Amino acid sequence: MKLARIALLLALGGIGAQAFAADETAQVEAYNAAAQADIAHVVSISEAANQCGAVPVQMTYEDSNGARHVVQYQVMGSGCSNG
Repeated sequence: MKLARIALLLALGGIGAQAFAADETAQVEAYNAAAQADIAHVVSISEAANQCGAVPVQMTYEDSNGARHVVQYQVMGSGCSNG
């Protein structure tokens, strides 16, 4: 049941993050570990949500041709406690 909640949260978070992309002209791309990213300059990285578990963040960057891209990937949220 907990896994189902996390999956639903990730799906809804991904939809919401795409709607509020930092740069409206760049399409949000899902991170693909197999792809070779051409990152010349990182413009910004969104903050992780204050919750425990995997949460989506977005990185906006420019490639070597100056084109702007937004990639979304998962990180551990900042709301986990160690006690």
